[in-house]
Amino acid sequence: MQIETERVRLRPWRPGDLDAFAAMLADPEVMVDMPVASRDDAERKLQRYIGAYDRLGFCRWALERKDGVFLGYVGVMPVFPGHPRDPGFEIGWRLTRAAWGHGYVTEGAIAALRDMFSRTQVTEVLSYTAPDNQRSQAVMVRLGLERAPDLDFVSSELEGAWTGWVWRARREMFPA
Repeated sequence: MQIETERVRLRPWRPGDLDAFAAMLADPEVMVDMPVASRDDAERKLQRYIGAYDRLGFCRWALERKDGVFLGYVGVMPVFPGHPRDPGFEIGWRLTRAAWGHGYVTEGAIAALRDMFSRTQVTEVLSYTAPDNQRSQAVMVRLGLERAPDLDFVSSELEGAWTGWVWRARREMFPA
């Protein structure tokens, strides 16, 4: 299965994607909001995405231009067990530095949400970011997500406390 839009393709991960995926997650500029990932960390994350696709039929998809150039990832995943917003689903994304500023995330996220809502019974998906992450907040606004301050949270999953500002996507916002 894959999802195509005018300019991009969302597809399941392949074993050959690890190099590009690990390189993206090792870029300090791309990972400004998270710790830079080792290759082993990247491989574990990639396996989680593959496992989600195998179990659920959706995941954080590999995102590429239609000419096959790897851009990053975008898609919906279950919220981690024990997370302040568990149970539930979250849409997230991360792009290679070269892919920033072209609207690929917005295009891919709309396609991922439409697909997931059309094929599942899920009625709500959250998206969250740090209060100072203006780039992700701008994407959430472009997607038309609703700000949900009543769902904001503080998490200690990483070193120190991390504050998450929450936005909400509802099924009716993303008709197939």
